[in-house]
Amino acid sequence: MKKILYTDFVSTEELIAELLEQKDFQKAMKRSNLYKFWGKVAGSKLAGKSKPYSMIGGSIMVIACENPVVAQELMLKKTQLLVKLKPYLESLKINVKDLRFDTKKWAS
Repeated sequence: MKKILYTDFVSTEELIAELLEQKDFQKAMKRSNLYKFWGKVAGSKLAGKSKPYSMIGGSIMVIACENPVVAQELMLKKTQLLVKLKPYLESLKINVKDLRFDTKKWAS
C-alpha cells in the first residue's frame, strides 16, 4: 500500500479523493456501514449485548457477544439474522455467508 503523507496535498478534498480510490479504504467503509445496521438486524435487546467485530475471509462476520447466553440466542437466530442482513449486504455489495459468535472478543 502506498503511503500517503498529509503534506502531499493542498486540500482535504484531494486527501479524501485519494483515500476513496484505495480498495482497502473502500472495503473498510463498506464494512463500517454494514456494522451500523446491526441494531436493526439483531433488535435493540440483543444489539446492546452484541456487536460486529470483524470479517474472516471476506464472507464470515464475527459478532462479539457479552456472554455465552447471548451467543447461544444469536446462534439460534442465525438464519433469521442472515435474511435480515441480506438487503444491506446487497446494497453494499458485500458477501456474508455465515455469522460466527465469539464471547472472547467482547469489550465494554
